[in-house]
Amino acid sequence: MYKQKILDIYTRTAESKPWHTYRPIFMTDQRVSEGLEFWKANQKAISDAADKSGVDEEIIVAIIGVETYYGRILGNYKVLDALMTLAFYHPTRKTFFSKELVEYLLLSQEEHLALYEIKGSYAGAMGLGQFMPSSYRAYALDGDGDGRRDLWGSRVDAIASVANYFNAHHWRKGELIALPAEVAATAAPKKKSKMGKPASTVAAYQAEGYSAVGEVTGDTPANLIVLEQKAGNDYWLTFHNFYVITRYNRSRMYAMVVKQLSEELRAGRDAQL
Repeated sequence: MYKQKILDIYTRTAESKPWHTYRPIFMTDQRVSEGLEFWKANQKAISDAADKSGVDEEIIVAIIGVETYYGRILGNYKVLDALMTLAFYHPTRKTFFSKELVEYLLLSQEEHLALYEIKGSYAGAMGLGQFMPSSYRAYALDGDGDGRRDLWGSRVDAIASVANYFNAHHWRKGELIALPAEVAATAAPKKKSKMGKPASTVAAYQAEGYSAVGEVTGDTPANLIVLEQKAGNDYWLTFHNFYVITRYNRSRMYAMVVKQLSEELRAGRDAQL
């Protein structure tokens, strides 16, 4: 059950890289082109899920694109091995993974999964959308009506489940996710902060020297994030929907790359129609 390799990988995930290294992993022409193919091939399932959930279609596609390259990379680690290893040996997150281990045992009974054989990520995430066991149990849907919630073999189930997750976390269709911020010469440097719900406003940040590049009202709740480039930093004002993406993965870089990939996908899809 114990796998040292899983612990080793956990300490050098993509999210540990700086933004200028992280972004090119996901923002490629191939990931956009394959995303457009996935969108076209699954248009009905994506449209149905978007209509039922109120989640923008491009967000559903982008999440699956970032997580598993549209189902091409589902993970090669036995989920039981991953969760057992991390539950007993992770230096700081034993409690979290112990809970996920229990959730997986329950899930395997509920969904009649092959407990010892199911494969996923090094962290125990599963299917096209890489749901942890607790998320699988809470948010996965039987989108195709066959009586099972199959996040590996049924694209309809996986698409519906990703949409349901975002709906449950209060996604607001069509709203801004983030805007770049211009920094005044007099602005005080901003330190990295924990990602939470937007805690300030666009107007308050503007008063501090961080102005949104784009149209947004001054009373819009916002956070300010910093992304590391090779030379200097990028500053962004992030809004409610950015926070919702971080409920899926708490990394601000993850949320930003989902935003940017979704925009590329939407532009490409609109050009096809």
